[in-house]
Amino acid sequence: MKDTLRQITNLVTVIIALTINILASALPLNGQNTGEISDRFEVFFVPAGYVFLIWFFIFAGWIAFSIFQSLPAQKEKPRLRRLGYLFALSNIANAGWLFMWHYNYFGLSVIFMLSLLGLLIACYLRLDVNRSGAKGAEWWSVDLPFSVYLGWITVATVANITAWLSFVNWNGLGISEPIWAVIMLAVASILGFGMAFTRRDAGYLLVLVWAFIGIAVKQTPALVVTGAWIAAGAMLVLALYNLIRRQSA
Repeated sequence: MKDTLRQITNLVTVIIALTINILASALPLNGQNTGEISDRFEVFFVPAGYVFLIWFFIFAGWIAFSIFQSLPAQKEKPRLRRLGYLFALSNIANAGWLFMWHYNYFGLSVIFMLSLLGLLIACYLRLDVNRSGAKGAEWWSVDLPFSVYLGWITVATVANITAWLSFVNWNGLGISEPIWAVIMLAVASILGFGMAFTRRDAGYLLVLVWAFIGIAVKQTPALVVTGAWIAAGAMLVLALYNLIRRQSA
């Protein structure tokens, strides 16, 4: 019964999160489009608008995972049992973030985003992504979706915090905004290096490549553009290296 309840909860919360994400753009919530709100802030870590199309892949991953984990054959699978209700909670955090963002509660949006990031890290570790030996449908439905989702929320968390700091007129400790953007690119790249050498997670790395190229395309300061291209190149090399290692393993 506990396993069935977990399966149903995951499925229902995915439906709720998907519905709210669709309504956020279709209505839109509070009369504001998600991207339009982001464009209000003059920060240099935000990528070009087309980059946000990654959400379609994330949504597809949600659906794939929710269906896969609902299958009778997966009910008692140990790694899914270890996951518990963390994924369901992440769906609630995702929906909550949209309300905070669209209704201009930017400080609270950071709290929701950090909660979402923490929950996804916990999901990633509980599922032992890229270390469980998953193949075929399980890898496509579990490991890859969580790699992509975590990769994007890593980027989104940095962007959300920088937007909030801009909103409260933080002075940047006297450091210019382009330099801060490069520092954030470096921090995100260090996380990418960590994922490359501890998890061989090409999916996570390719999301960083996608986001960094988007930053290079959107922004104009030469320092930011150059830093973004260098970071994208480094992450791409690591991603390809990890893909080769995975194929040869």
